[in-house]
Amino acid sequence: MKQLALDIGLSTRPTLDSFFSGPNEAAINHLRLWTSGGTRAPVPTYLWGEAGSGKTHLLQAVHQALSEQGLAVGWLDSYTFHPPEFNDDWVAVLMDDVHLYNAEQQHTAFNWFVNALTPRSGVPRWVLAAGALPPADLRLRDDLRTRLGWGHVYGLKVLEEPERRAVLRQAADARGLFLSDEVMSYMLNRFSRDLGSLMQLLDHLDHYALQTQRALTIPLVRAMLENE
Repeated sequence: MKQLALDIGLSTRPTLDSFFSGPNEAAINHLRLWTSGGTRAPVPTYLWGEAGSGKTHLLQAVHQALSEQGLAVGWLDSYTFHPPEFNDDWVAVLMDDVHLYNAEQQHTAFNWFVNALTPRSGVPRWVLAAGALPPADLRLRDDLRTRLGWGHVYGLKVLEEPERRAVLRQAADARGLFLSDEVMSYMLNRFSRDLGSLMQLLDHLDHYALQTQRALTIPLVRAMLENE
């Protein structure tokens, strides 16, 4: 059965608080420390893991946290086909899906990396990158690959289904929402199974159930999608 990607116009933005750390607690604590506004060491961080492990969620969450502090941030991913020049006002450079970078993107990533590690007025800047593979296994130019593996490296683990079910159950209970095993199985089988997407779906279903004054059932899920 083909899984549907969750793209139904949700407005909820990824945050570190909305990410269930589970076996990835060390990585989350590291990101929280860096975005807290405290002392920031100019050591790069690299996250890696398979699809659904939450890499993009975490990079977007860091971007959101820094932006809310009024800080300028550079962003590069595999869909950035005309990357801008490095901006000296950036406090951090975030690079997602580095394993998919073409030659131009690799050139930009290396340039950003070198510039970011040159302190501005004595203030350190940060490089946070993510990819599907450990640094040593990335098929990238050597100088970029070695720099990605130079600092903190965290391998993210995808939550097992019992963990995803437990998190969804806890989140539904906190909302006062009854989530049956049948509906939970429908969500897990029909939609993107990464936890961030599932939590957004649950949030959207909660609002829709309140608006329609209906219980959370499979027909309700179908009705919501038909009305999007």
